[in-house]
Amino acid sequence: MNTLNISLGFVGPGQWVIIAVIVLLLFGGRKIPELMRGLGGGIKEFKKATQEDEDEPKKKIDDDKK
Repeated sequence: MNTLNISLGFVGPGQWVIIAVIVLLLFGGRKIPELMRGLGGGIKEFKKATQEDEDEPKKKIDDDKK
């Protein structure tokens, strides 16, 4: 039973290849660049939102000091 828990927590190179082949079969070669652009845009928006959340308390502290 411990072996099952350990094997579910680690994805090795062989599993990544299988995942990549399945994604390629499901979406086709032409859709993958569009999916990656969308994923990149989503990550960029997420980073921007988290950065704004981190900067907001700093701005409030600076405003209180003035």
